[in-house]
Amino acid sequence: MTARGAIGDVARIVRHGPEQLAHPWRLRAAVRRISRRPPPQFVLVVCHGNIYRSPYAAALLRHRLPPLVGNHVRVVSAGFVEPGRSCPGEVLHVAATRGVDLSGHRSRLLVPSDVYAADLVLVMDATQRWGIRALFGRSNNDIIMLGDLDPQRIETREVQDPFSQPKEVLERSYSRIERCIDEVIRAVSATVQRVPDSQSGRPVG
Repeated sequence: MTARGAIGDVARIVRHGPEQLAHPWRLRAAVRRISRRPPPQFVLVVCHGNIYRSPYAAALLRHRLPPLVGNHVRVVSAGFVEPGRSCPGEVLHVAATRGVDLSGHRSRLLVPSDVYAADLVLVMDATQRWGIRALFGRSNNDIIMLGDLDPQRIETREVQDPFSQPKEVLERSYSRIERCIDEVIRAVSATVQRVPDSQSGRPVG
């Protein structure tokens, strides 16, 4: 290993080491925060531009929620910049190979009505969480960093932005999003299972 490589490894440990050590605790805390709340009726998924990470995460959440739960949950994605854009071709291709069709997606701008109405907000990094708190006054309790729900060992809390990155980064980000969304689904399903049918919105009898 070169001296530059060794210095880079040390820098990564110093930068992300605390995140990695805290991850098991953050994972348990994030699951508790979701599963102990009332069943969500509106989930908002946010990334910077709403053309790479959040559309895929939202589509997975809609598709993978069990019908008994998903029929009563509205899932929307949005971003901080440039509404009306379609997903790049590489996103459409990689998503399609994973069974998700994003061809009809157009980026949506984060608007106050969505932020205030959301029961749960999922973000990809700490900057987005800070932005939602600063711009809209939402509590940290209502905002969860999606990467905190990764059941595997992490490099960083952030779900890496694949923008202008090689295809391998996009694949890696989507694999991580899938793992995290599956944890969200398990936690949301638990909220429905522990409340009476009359309160969850499910048919009774």
